[in-house]
Amino acid sequence: MNNQSLSAFIWSVADLLRGEYKQSDYGKVILPFTVLRRLDCVLEATKGAVLAEAKAKQAMGVNLDPFLLKKSGESFYNITPMDMGKLMGDPDHIRENLESYVQGFSANVRDIFDRFKFMAQVEELAKFGLLYQVTEKFAQIDLHPKAVDNAQMGAIFEELIRKFAELSNETAGEHFTPREVIRLMVDLLFVEDGDVLTKPGVVRTIYDPTAGTGGMLSVAGEYLTQLNPKASLVMYGQELNDASYAICKADMLIKGQDVGNIVAGNTLSDDGHPATKFDYMLSNPPFGVEWKKVEKQVRDEHEKKGFAGRFGPGLPRVSDGSLLFLMHLLSKMRPAKDGGSRFGIVLNGSPLFTGGAASGESEIRRHVLEYDMLEAIIGLPTDMFYNTGISTYVWIVSNRKPEARKGKVQLIDASGFWQKMRKSLGSKRKEMSEEHIGIVTRLFGAFVEARLATVLDKDGKQIAQQVVEQGETAPHAPEGGKVKLAPLSRIFPNEAFGYRTITVERPLRDGNGNIVKGEKGKLKGKPQPDASLRDTENVPLSEDVEAYFAREVLPHAADAWIDQDKTKTGYEIPFNRHFYVFEPPRPLAEIDADLKQVTDRIKAMIEGLAA
Repeated sequence: MNNQSLSAFIWSVADLLRGEYKQSDYGKVILPFTVLRRLDCVLEATKGAVLAEAKAKQAMGVNLDPFLLKKSGESFYNITPMDMGKLMGDPDHIRENLESYVQGFSANVRDIFDRFKFMAQVEELAKFGLLYQVTEKFAQIDLHPKAVDNAQMGAIFEELIRKFAELSNETAGEHFTPREVIRLMVDLLFVEDGDVLTKPGVVRTIYDPTAGTGGMLSVAGEYLTQLNPKASLVMYGQELNDASYAICKADMLIKGQDVGNIVAGNTLSDDGHPATKFDYMLSNPPFGVEWKKVEKQVRDEHEKKGFAGRFGPGLPRVSDGSLLFLMHLLSKMRPAKDGGSRFGIVLNGSPLFTGGAASGESEIRRHVLEYDMLEAIIGLPTDMFYNTGISTYVWIVSNRKPEARKGKVQLIDASGFWQKMRKSLGSKRKEMSEEHIGIVTRLFGAFVEARLATVLDKDGKQIAQQVVEQGETAPHAPEGGKVKLAPLSRIFPNEAFGYRTITVERPLRDGNGNIVKGEKGKLKGKPQPDASLRDTENVPLSEDVEAYFAREVLPHAADAWIDQDKTKTGYEIPFNRHFYVFEPPRPLAEIDADLKQVTDRIKAMIEGLAA
């Protein structure tokens, strides 16, 4: 069987569950049983040796772990004589024997089944009289490494996870990022490092602090294997949700990864990899989710550790913790002298512009831009995620920018690169094709400005689209048609996103219109400001403040001045403004002609009715 038919065969166990289980709960049975059967098959060859070693070492009273791991040749083992085939030989005691078998695994595997709440599912199946049938069905499936290697098993398990996620798509976005979004992020992450990654025996680390079911780590692993079968990608992650953590850990185990690198818990309040730095990182943190539950720990770290901790630049408002994950990833970057790091993170629109000058959000953006770590931001189409239709953006951040990128940021508007899905999944109605991903990756890799040319026929219908890179000629319009050009990739200096907020004061006047002067302190003898006339102006960093003030303010308020003590520096990235294309309104004569046509038609209909 190929991967897809094998995963379909495994999923057919759902036929046994129909009626007793809700569709969205099928995965709670199928996923842990798949893991159990795979581990059962993997350990089959060394079962006898492990049991003999356990018996010999138990008599000596030593720690069994290192000896049994060595005998099993894997990162796990089982010390019971039971296996799934033997379970079938005693139908009357299937529940007790299955429980004993699972408890015989090493602690790292028992943790997976505990997080799956597997024994609760076993109880349910026993109650419905289905336990023997379900176990028998899985015992018949050959998942031995000789029949299904680690890469195939990983693909099968991911297909099962996807089915599970689709059936429970009301919350799928919490633990499942669409595969094409991950593909795009992974392509962007690796595209500039092709020379290094193709060397034989190269080893790199990758980390996801919001690992979910491990999809991002898996796709990154697949990419590197395709690029260089002799390369090794060591995976690390952390996940808050127990069920997602169990799936991720099981997936890593199935693929032969060290599951000790996958940690449970809240990344923000309890960093599972406190001293570790990584080569690459990926993350899709929850959009617009408040961080009130971990506020005390985060504020303590910010105030007590400053830049020695993870949250030195500032804290965003409590209603949205996305930027906390961005800062967490910054803290995990290898120093540039040790090779540096690159990461991709999916964020909603809020982190681009929320918060005025000197606010927590602005200070975080300022830190990233002034330290020249932001390589690019890619705007994705709406309706791409399972639990939200909002606009989303991929940030690519690195402390080892290539020379051409230094001091610059690339913005790519991929919001128009999508195709309609045959069947919507929750809020997900659109997907990016391989071609779309390829265009975005190429523009990023080439670091070029480009426009999207849309060719329209004389009726305004789209007949073609073409990416026009800087220096290339746009396509010609057909007879009676036209070509619309819209920016697709733009490159800006870092300071283009910075500004100073200046406070403009005007004098307080008395009833006769005379300026009121201060009588004491630093305002003594100087015009007293009128709070009701106070205003602020945002001046781009690239502009001289005094020149701006003379041009934009003084012609309208000759008595105004700047309160220098209140000037603040801020940063925002108004992504959509940089891609806005003004569409002039239709000529009035054309609109009048259309209206006359409509009114004439209505008039003729009324006359016809009257006749």
